[in-house]
Amino acid sequence: MKLSRQFTVFGSAIFCVVVFSLYLMLDHIDHSKNPNGERIQKLGILQDKIDHLERLLAENNEIIGNIRDSVINLRETVKDGKMFPEGNMSQGDLELLPPAPALLPIHSEDCQFAARTYSKAADGVQMLDVYDLLSFDNPDGGVWKQGFDISYQDNEWDNEPLQVFVVPHSHNDPGWLKTFDDYYRDQTQHILNNMVVKLHEDSRRKMIWSEISYFSKWWDNIDEQKRDAVRRLIESGQLEVATGGWVMPDEANTHYFALIDQLVEGHQWLERNLGVKPKTGWAVDPFGHTPTQAYLLRQAGLSNMLIQRVHYSVKKHFASQKTLEFFWRQNWDQDSSSDILCHMMPFYSYDVPHTCGPDPKICCQFDFKRLPGGRISCPWRIPPQAITDNNVQERAQTLLDQYRKKSKLFRTNVLLAPLGDDFRYTEAVEWDQQFENYQKLFDYMNSHPELHVQAQFGTISDYFEALRKSTGMDPVGMNVGQLALPVLSGDFFTYADRDDHYWSGYFTSRPFYKRLDRVLESHLRAAEVLYSLTLANIQKYGQPNDYPAVDNYKLLTEARRNLGLFQHHDAITGTGKDWVVVDYGTRLFHSILNVKRVIVSSAHWLVLKDKQTYYHDPSNPVLQMDDVQPAQDALPRKIIFEFFTVPRLLVVYNPTEQARMSMVTVYVTTPKVRVLNAVGLRSSKCSSSQLMVFIPRQLSFVAQAAPLGLSVYQLMEGMEPRTEAAKYMILQDGRQISISELEHFQQFYQQDAAPVHIENPHLKLSISTATGLLEKMSLKEDDSEHLIKVEFVWYGTTSNKDKSGAYLFLPDKEATIYSPSQPPVVRVTKGPLFSEVTTTFTHITHTLRLYNIQGVEGQSVEICNTVDIRGETNHEIAMRITSDLNSKDRFFTDLNGYQVQPRKTLAKLPLQANFYPMTSMVYLQDSSARLSLLTAQSLGAASLKSGQLEVIMDRRLNQDDNRGLGQGVLDNKITANSFRLLLEKRSSAEEESAPYSYPSILSHMSYMYLNHPLISMAVSQRSESPSLTPYSPLSASFPCDMHLVNLRAIHLSTEDTSIAQAALILHRKGFDCGFSNRNTALLCTTTRGKVKQITRLPTHRHTSLIYRGPKDCLTWLWG
Repeated sequence: MKLSRQFTVFGSAIFCVVVFSLYLMLDHIDHSKNPNGERIQKLGILQDKIDHLERLLAENNEIIGNIRDSVINLRETVKDGKMFPEGNMSQGDLELLPPAPALLPIHSEDCQFAARTYSKAADGVQMLDVYDLLSFDNPDGGVWKQGFDISYQDNEWDNEPLQVFVVPHSHNDPGWLKTFDDYYRDQTQHILNNMVVKLHEDSRRKMIWSEISYFSKWWDNIDEQKRDAVRRLIESGQLEVATGGWVMPDEANTHYFALIDQLVEGHQWLERNLGVKPKTGWAVDPFGHTPTQAYLLRQAGLSNMLIQRVHYSVKKHFASQKTLEFFWRQNWDQDSSSDILCHMMPFYSYDVPHTCGPDPKICCQFDFKRLPGGRISCPWRIPPQAITDNNVQERAQTLLDQYRKKSKLFRTNVLLAPLGDDFRYTEAVEWDQQFENYQKLFDYMNSHPELHVQAQFGTISDYFEALRKSTGMDPVGMNVGQLALPVLSGDFFTYADRDDHYWSGYFTSRPFYKRLDRVLESHLRAAEVLYSLTLANIQKYGQPNDYPAVDNYKLLTEARRNLGLFQHHDAITGTGKDWVVVDYGTRLFHSILNVKRVIVSSAHWLVLKDKQTYYHDPSNPVLQMDDVQPAQDALPRKIIFEFFTVPRLLVVYNPTEQARMSMVTVYVTTPKVRVLNAVGLRSSKCSSSQLMVFIPRQLSFVAQAAPLGLSVYQLMEGMEPRTEAAKYMILQDGRQISISELEHFQQFYQQDAAPVHIENPHLKLSISTATGLLEKMSLKEDDSEHLIKVEFVWYGTTSNKDKSGAYLFLPDKEATIYSPSQPPVVRVTKGPLFSEVTTTFTHITHTLRLYNIQGVEGQSVEICNTVDIRGETNHEIAMRITSDLNSKDRFFTDLNGYQVQPRKTLAKLPLQANFYPMTSMVYLQDSSARLSLLTAQSLGAASLKSGQLEVIMDRRLNQDDNRGLGQGVLDNKITANSFRLLLEKRSSAEEESAPYSYPSILSHMSYMYLNHPLISMAVSQRSESPSLTPYSPLSASFPCDMHLVNLRAIHLSTEDTSIAQAALILHRKGFDCGFSNRNTALLCTTTRGKVKQITRLPTHRHTSLIYRGPKDCLTWLWG
């Protein structure tokens, strides 16, 4: 009774405050007498104020109504004696979020970045222009098949000798035809062991290494004496670590979170163990190249980089223009702040036959591993010759001829000649064959001044240092120098290595694991943040506890490395052997399980009211995740919550840095469940829906979540007064089917075969009753209706000798419409929180869902496709979205989730060449609207006709495509693909010629909600019910355009967590202001890139990545 009286007084007090505030506003109205003109003006002002007052009264009536409902609900709860049973919930701070403004406040300066006028640099090369310029023909170029004849005059080097740097390297794939561990056992460890011995034999020998995943494994297995020898080789400059990432990552399917994470993991390992920081990037094998990787390398302190796999027509064009070396600049960059010096290898491959010069028949003769009697030989049937006094003159002149011809493709007299291939230098004899024979050639060249050449072994940084010196550039700076190099902007997709063989198939291959990768990324980030916050919280309390800091850090480290390993260019690409894919999948799966352990143990500490009662029992954790994945190749499933005498507590984590309202769905055994938050208030609306199998039931409710915060909810048996059960309609072939087993749930019917409509406050969808597929979409903001049609299509493979495989997409013709043999079953669900239409085809289960939630969640259509093509032969299945937008031949895909690249569908290219990687989104637009498809997994996408989008969802291919894998793609899984479809009105048009584009704030947020959903954890019924309280580490939301990429704990070792630091990585996102920012329900603003001290963390200090403005990343260390 006392509590009830307190709530009544509380509600009355709020009412009094509101009324008093209105009185003060009226009191500010000026009542003084004025002459007639002024009086009329004052009356107008008075009328405006009265109108404003009426609006305020209406708003306050709504607020008071909500308060009244809450008080009534609380009184009923107290009267029933059901508030906080067993004393297991702390009231804590009020969890309810303040109301969001109807119009999102965006600072005008934040709009200027995307609205800038595009101006191309005078010496600039824009890849969009290059694609327009090229004819993409493929005439026979002679000995350089994809190029042209090269000639020179003998006296060209009389004044400035040719400097040749031969760079030995061994490309070690961390998994491809063998697993990572098998490659290490059979080859890599021997390469590295021989390296230590053979480099020490002659100080003139050099070597570069790239993959830290292998290097760290080897380091752990060698003694201190050998480690000291390695350190000496690095100090002397004989051994260089290039790039320094955990792997040499794929650059098409990878998200920038994972690109950064594997780079940080590698660089941290190098700093701890060798005290070195890489200077030059080395990427000889990724299948196309992204400017995102160039940007990240530059921000990580690298000054130079090398790339190899670029379309053969682009290579030929750049070679003819002598633009193979350039400053790679980001599309949005108006100055040189993002520039990095880049070298593009000119020929077909990075192996020895294609690196010394234009004629592979001759270059192969200088790959001394192919000497007669060895296991490999030259395909051109002219073997190498061991260098002797008798042949050294002829051999040196033959090799020098190739060097000279290659140098004619560049602007300087400094030449790079890589010397290596996959898993080279495994045996000691190969070290001797290559180094001894080349040294004889160098000695001859260097001792004959009339040849005007200086040749030596070098590292990749040795080459760039000489290149910079020859052009008058700074050793690490980006000034153009005396001999100006061009500035290039854009990307290098889609790659083709010959003919019409475009490598667009791997954008989708093995999509199950592409999705699993994104799940681990999201969970790893959540675990990193919670772990770092927990350590900071423990420092604050300063008391002994049972929190497993060391064990959790080991789990995080393993997950980082498994995620990093999967970014390898034969892993996330889906281009490994079947058993190698299983190995990758098992690593991802185990790491997901492990980071969930970190999440629940950290969340347990943070929400626990009495920290003294914390205990850690791995076999019986207090919190358990609400889903479980039974195996590495299976889809996750929800855990069913049972109710006995004690209510269930649910902890909900918001991994995003802005406060949000999102739906939480749990599976329960009863349709009658009440949901209360930490202060006993009813949690917004609740909805109960049932699956086709009728048991168990889904319970959905709207959770209000503080930024990076943990909310606490109570699930009690008993129907909430305003809980509604969902209504159903089942259709097949346009006819309604009655289901008698739908106990507790209501069926609804419609009289004719007209389209089914589902809607929310923002959108209305029109869906065919026959197919269950979307046909029209209406925006309620302006009552505009758009034709937006979803369908599915099949691609086959060509009948030519070369067919589609894991890498290549070689379709037989344009796609054919997917027509199932049986009419699909269509289930229409309408509830207070969401409405959806689920259509079950033979190969696809397709769901369209609309959330009836104010804000971000309610402004897009959620699309889920569960695909199963395991019974098909040489088929690829795609989702096609056809709209009435007049997008012509332009569309937009993202690059690594970091930036958006305009695309142009080119009729002069084959169909497969117009597919591009889609990591986070693809969109098309006309002058009035934009249609975006946001994705939760990387896939291949295209816009083959105006107003149309296509996304390849899975591929099943029976044959190898002759790129070394030696098998087809026949290990398909039942794969779930998730998307958000967002239709937005445009109020301003960007320049058609601009080589950049930006998502809207709403698009950015919708993508975040899709890829970082709320994480639900239930208190185990096997543990004693603890007293929990909500946890909120931030005093306010981050700015809307600021994303917390990671809060990554850094310890000196996995055994000691007493000295704790964390890297705070922030990303300020560029966004287009030409879209509506109404009804987003966001509790954030934009702040011109300024971040206030809104966390309760210790002071921070800068390191590594430098923050400059929009689109930049920033790293802080705090500790």
